[in-house]
Amino acid sequence: MQHSESDAGMTAAERRTALGLAGVYGFRMLGLFLILPVFALFAEDLPGATPFLTGLAIGIYGLTQAILQIPFGLLSDRIGRKPVILGGLALFAIGSLVAANASEIHWIIIGRALQGSGAVAAAIMALAADLTREEQRTKVMATIGMTIGASFMLAMIVGPALNAWIGVPGIFWVTAGLAMLGMAMIAWVVPTPMRSTVHRDAEPVPAMFRRVLANLELLRLDLGIFSLHLMLTSLFLAVPLVLRDVGVAPEDHALVYLPIMLIAIVGMVPFVIVAEKKGRMKEIFLGAVGTLGLTQLALWRFGHGFWPLVLGVAVFFVAFNLLEAILPSLVSKTAPADAKGTAMGVYSTSQFAGAFVGGALGGWVHQHEGVMAVFLLGSMVALVWLLTAAGMRRPGRYGSELLHLPQAALADPARLAHELRSAPGVVEAVVVPEEGVAYLKVDRDRYESAAVDAIVGAPA
Repeated sequence: MQHSESDAGMTAAERRTALGLAGVYGFRMLGLFLILPVFALFAEDLPGATPFLTGLAIGIYGLTQAILQIPFGLLSDRIGRKPVILGGLALFAIGSLVAANASEIHWIIIGRALQGSGAVAAAIMALAADLTREEQRTKVMATIGMTIGASFMLAMIVGPALNAWIGVPGIFWVTAGLAMLGMAMIAWVVPTPMRSTVHRDAEPVPAMFRRVLANLELLRLDLGIFSLHLMLTSLFLAVPLVLRDVGVAPEDHALVYLPIMLIAIVGMVPFVIVAEKKGRMKEIFLGAVGTLGLTQLALWRFGHGFWPLVLGVAVFFVAFNLLEAILPSLVSKTAPADAKGTAMGVYSTSQFAGAFVGGALGGWVHQHEGVMAVFLLGSMVALVWLLTAAGMRRPGRYGSELLHLPQAALADPARLAHELRSAPGVVEAVVVPEEGVAYLKVDRDRYESAAVDAIVGAPA
């Protein structure tokens, strides 16, 4: 069968790849997130610290990550995936050690910047593509992607507990250990590919950047993930301080975050079902963005009390988790058939840039306007996002197919692409002769694989 769809399950090597790379990615993200719920409190007593520098320390990893993740991914095409990933994890470990031994805020900022410079996300996705068949790649990528949300939620609970036990310097030592554990998994658990090739569906391709950056719908989604992580980072410049001020001891913050995270997971599920199954994606999406804005406006006005604060943060994270789930799906549906990897690369860069701006801008607002004004900043960002997203197209139920083409089918690539585009349910078709493949975007409700098989198997 020519298609990327298959009923066969993953091989043992593919399961090792999925679990090993998910572990590496998860350890790294957990290390970045662990200080999020505790650093604003710790920094109050740190020599040289100001609210702005505190925000910079929290968010600076996003700047170096945004700058380096695509270049590191492209470098992995040239020198191999594992050397780039091992080097990136080594940088992350060094940054963690710098921060762990810092005696004032500026060295922690340097350490966090070094942590972010170990930007291995694109290289990890490329390695996953090298080690998996196309029909299993979506499952493997989803397994890796899920570790981001799981790492964040675990960090919200474990971070305050670790802080009470070993303090923030100890947390940085833990993150260094996680990086070294990730290096061991890359060396001894994750298989080594026989060869590395460019996968347009899984990694950035330089020739595709202009096309992706000219796509208005993709730019709306990039602005969305930028805004979402700006709000997230700035939120944690305020919430730990306000929680402390309403009478919750720092060592008890995990007891507040645990039910909030559980509510956020359960609360998002019905909305995801309605969005995907009932075709109400746009309405659910805009409603979630609006909820982020209204929630932060309410936190600004009423967040001085314990229950309004907890309720507001819980509703925020229901909307946040919902958008974290929807946005990558929309990028995949919207991206050109042969540029999905490039679109996801730009999307991820926007996400990390948002974390940096959220830390720096949120810290500046806190320093000049007070801690509650950080919530007002978030509501204003959500409003801009809502106005921008209001004009988005209603997304279809689109998916991707990758066809491996027989040599005979490549005799006339332009004609083959034209014929594929005429097949039922094929929205877009791009034939890449040098790779011997065709990338399709298909409407799942109308797609007929038999018609495509006939075209590929017996081209006119």
